[in-house]
Amino acid sequence: MVQLVEVEDEHFQNPQVGPEEDDDDFTDTDSEISNDSNYDPTDETLAERLYALRDIVPPTTRGWVMDKVQTTTDAVKTTLSFCGRAAWALSVSALLIGVPFALAYSEDQQLSAMEEEQRMREMGSELLTSGAEKSTAERVGAALGQEGAKPAL
Repeated sequence: MVQLVEVEDEHFQNPQVGPEEDDDDFTDTDSEISNDSNYDPTDETLAERLYALRDIVPPTTRGWVMDKVQTTTDAVKTTLSFCGRAAWALSVSALLIGVPFALAYSEDQQLSAMEEEQRMREMGSELLTSGAEKSTAERVGAALGQEGAKPAL
């Protein structure tokens, strides 16, 4: 069986000279602010003053707040990153699919307009050659299926 024995260091057995013996003569010389210092509180910024107030809030509360801030920041970053990627995907898809479709559609519209114009020309030539006794308005009306059409003023 193992037996533990405490061994004291010689350094701790010797009495130490220091403030314990001379408490009456001891003065704090490490103070940041003393009566003779050049400290001017008007030189502080708002950020420095808020940073100095951090000790008022307990460490557990500071940790909880920091955790909530970090979680919120991560959520916002993730959301913005997702939205940016989605916008990129949509814009590239619109360019790769939408532009060729729009060009094909406009080309089809132009072709339809040309066909319609060709039919109108054919109808116009038939109207001109069909009979000299009818007026132009009556011929156009007959071509369009309107028998009693009157000329427009």
